[in-house]
Amino acid sequence: MARYQKPDCRLCRTEKTKLFLKGNKCLTDKCPLERRSFAPGQHGRLRKRVLGYAIQLREKQKLKRYYAMSEKQFRLFFEKAERQKGVTGENLLIMLERRLDNVLFMLGFSLSRAQARQLITHGHVRVNDRKVTIPSYLVKEGDLISLKEKTAQNENFKAIIEANKGKSVPGWLQPDWDNFQARVASLPTRQDVTIPVEEHLVVELYSK
Repeated sequence: MARYQKPDCRLCRTEKTKLFLKGNKCLTDKCPLERRSFAPGQHGRLRKRVLGYAIQLREKQKLKRYYAMSEKQFRLFFEKAERQKGVTGENLLIMLERRLDNVLFMLGFSLSRAQARQLITHGHVRVNDRKVTIPSYLVKEGDLISLKEKTAQNENFKAIIEANKGKSVPGWLQPDWDNFQARVASLPTRQDVTIPVEEHLVVELYSK
């Protein structure tokens, strides 16, 4: 699978939206988007008219990059959302929010989704006391997410938890920072998705 290997901050500048790919740096004045809010490249400052297909593509790219997924992974999630009952766009967003790597990041158990994926693939994360090594695992209502005991005792990880204790956590998650675990109180709703995205444009793009 092809991996993006250029600076992550270029993606935020391209989408003109903070994608929170660099952890705490995104919350400081060192964030390149704060200093250069135009697209990267020689012609980044030029004003361009974005119409039709280009608008739909930008919304899809923004969403895909926010959750750090490949095109193939994103397409599979869309097809699964399309088969479910209800509104396809909302189904897609709710599924993306339920990804285990995203849940760890939202809880403050990692500084970024990339770090959360590393924790998961290296076997540091448990769901209902069972090891899960798949970042795209979809959590369910009632699931208990915890960390391997040895991982929880790591000083670097303790520092991350301590720094994120005051972080705002979505209402559908109930963190227990002292015990390095959290409960999925309910499934997320459309209102819990904070990224500024018009999901109906993504649906229109894939429906062509």
